Amino acid sequence: MLKIKHFVQQSWLLIVAAFCFGLLIAATNTALSDRIEQNKINKLNRLSRGLLERFYRLSGVELPENVDFKEFAELQIESLRGKKATAKIYKVTSRGGECFGWSFNAVGSGWADKIEVVVAVDKDFGKLAGFDVLVCNETPGFGAKIKLPYYRDQFVGAPAEELKLVSVGDAKKIDSEIVAITGVTISSQAVVDIINNTLTQIKEQIQKQGLIGDGEER
Repeated sequence: MLKIKHFVQQSWLLIVAAFCFGLLIAATNTALSDRIEQNKINKLNRLSRGLLERFYRLSGVELPENVDFKEFAELQIESLRGKKATAKIYKVTSRGGECFGWSFNAVGSGWADKIEVVVAVDKDFGKLAGFDVLVCNETPGFGAKIKLPYYRDQFVGAPAEELKLVSVGDAKKIDSEIVAITGVTISSQAVVDIINNTLTQIKEQIQKQGLIGDGEER
C-alpha cells in the first residue's frame, strides 16, 4: 500500500499530463475529421483522374476537362478476413452525362500494415484503368515498391477480372497475369488480392442495379 501511495505521489503530474494530452488528441481529431475526410476524397478524385486520363490517352482518346467525380454509392465489401468494410464508388461523367468510368477505394492487409488503393475502371467495367496508392506503410525499399511504375503499369488496360500474380513473365504484356516485384512477393500479392476481392464484389453489386451488363452500360 505504501508503495502504491509513493508511486501516485511521485507520478501524479505525469498521469494528469497524459490524460490531458489524450483528451487534446481526441478533441483535435474530432475537430479535423471532416477536413481529413475531405482531403482524402480530393486525393482519391485526383488520383482517379490521373489514372483515367492516362488510360484513355493510351487508347487514343482525351478525357474531357469538365468530367465530374460524383459519389455514386457506398457499398459494403467483405474483406478476405471476413470483416466488413465500406467502399466509396465514384461515377466519372461529363457535364453532358456521358460515363467515362468508375473509381473506388479498396483496402486490405499488406506485409507490415493495411494497404489502401484507389482503383479506376472503364465505363463498362471491362478494363482496369490502373491503381494508385492512398495509404501504404509497407517497408521503404521493399513493400513500398508497389508504388513504382514497373509494377503499377501492368494494371493499366488489364481485364477487369480475376488477376493472377506470377513470379516470372513479361511485365510489359498487358493481360490478367501480374509479374511480382522481385523480393516483394507478399506486398505484390496483397495488391492483387485487394483489387480482385473488391472489384469482384463491386462489379456484381453494380450489375444487380442494372447499370452495367453484357459489356454495355445501361
